[in-house]
Amino acid sequence: MSLNRRSLMASGAAALAFSGLGRHAMAAAQETYVNEVAGYGPLKADPAGMLDLPEGFSYRVLSRAGEVMDDGLLVPGQFDGMGCFPLDGSKVALVRNHELKPSSASHWTRTAWADDATRLERIDPARAYGTTKDGRIVPGGTTTVIYDTETGLVERQHLSLIGTSTNCCGGHTPWGSWLSCEETEDRPETAEVSQAHGWVFEVPARETGLVQPVPLTAMGRFDHEAVCVDPGTGVVYLTEDRGDGLFYRFIPNTPDKLVEGGRLQAMALKDAPSADTSNKTQRLWSVGDWREVEWIDMDDVHSPNDDLRMRGHAAGAALVARGEGVFWGDGELYLTATSGGPIERGQILRYQPSGADSGRVQLFVESTDEKALNMGDNLTVAPWGHLVVCEDNYSPTIRNHVKGVDAQGRLYTIARNVMEGNSEFCGAVFSPDGRTLFVNIQNPGVTYAITGPWSRISA
Repeated sequence: MSLNRRSLMASGAAALAFSGLGRHAMAAAQETYVNEVAGYGPLKADPAGMLDLPEGFSYRVLSRAGEVMDDGLLVPGQFDGMGCFPLDGSKVALVRNHELKPSSASHWTRTAWADDATRLERIDPARAYGTTKDGRIVPGGTTTVIYDTETGLVERQHLSLIGTSTNCCGGHTPWGSWLSCEETEDRPETAEVSQAHGWVFEVPARETGLVQPVPLTAMGRFDHEAVCVDPGTGVVYLTEDRGDGLFYRFIPNTPDKLVEGGRLQAMALKDAPSADTSNKTQRLWSVGDWREVEWIDMDDVHSPNDDLRMRGHAAGAALVARGEGVFWGDGELYLTATSGGPIERGQILRYQPSGADSGRVQLFVESTDEKALNMGDNLTVAPWGHLVVCEDNYSPTIRNHVKGVDAQGRLYTIARNVMEGNSEFCGAVFSPDGRTLFVNIQNPGVTYAITGPWSRISA
């Protein structure tokens, strides 16, 4: 089946999806969870007890926490967001976040990148952004994995960013780098760190060692989760993982040189200043509804007081309940609000810009059944135009899944984590040729390459 972003998301079929008929189909798909839209069919039990997939699909384990990398350091744990970048031939670079906090540096375990002083000596302190107050390098950052999609072999792994904290997600740029986001606002006055955190850092995918860490301070200091870049304008969109978070955009002075600064703004609804988009206490909108958007300039974006979102909301910015994954599609983006909706099991919003200072946002999906969608987090746009969403739920009875979402907002299941611990999926991203889905399990730290008959989709 040949599908593309424009045929699915901007066609008459998509317009029908957002009519009453589309909303009815969405509700039906959630209420009849056992009979979700077919997708790739039922999952088959994995004899290895790791990853259940549909018939015809298979996975490779590319990387695990605790392995020795080519730079002599250990693969850190707490895998999270990830970007995929084309290299020469069939090779790709996977730049992967590690959501490690300063407390992880207190002892060398499989959650960190060194297990003894000898390994620690391999780190150039000048290439580390931050330390704890007693001089230990803050362990968050990124690793880069070089993988050949034809041979199925990992050619190299190395540490690529270090000294940052709680690197949750991020996003790729059109110029070949990964923007790694710190989901923290630790500072020396309130935590065991020597530098202020809460920034975005840029990691060029082709670097073969540690990058020089430079915080992109003009993009604001807050609990950053993920970013995406409009390739046509260079505007960067940013999510904030707080229950009362905002949705931001950054207008750079020079689109491919973010370090040169720019202007940070927050999204507001034109007809509803300081709106709450979550539908938790009062219903603002229904699935399929569009709202016109304007953007509010933010000031004092470096504030040490953890108050950027509160000042923005007071000025009219809309609340987004735990904004997490965000990904650019064909002239539009999608973002998850992980705890949005009346049952707090997640929403997916869709944003379309319509000029330099305006746009519109839609409530695309809202979970009414945790078995259908349970706290969608990282997401990506598949080559056939659907969304692929990673679940990050903490239910003791419901496993985490990778879900597909079709043009009508209907859900289907792609993968299930059956490892002990039921950790979250994260970092979903496709190879440039669209044949491989890469995805992480945060704990104990595993990166998979999933292949199969993707064109068989029947949802």
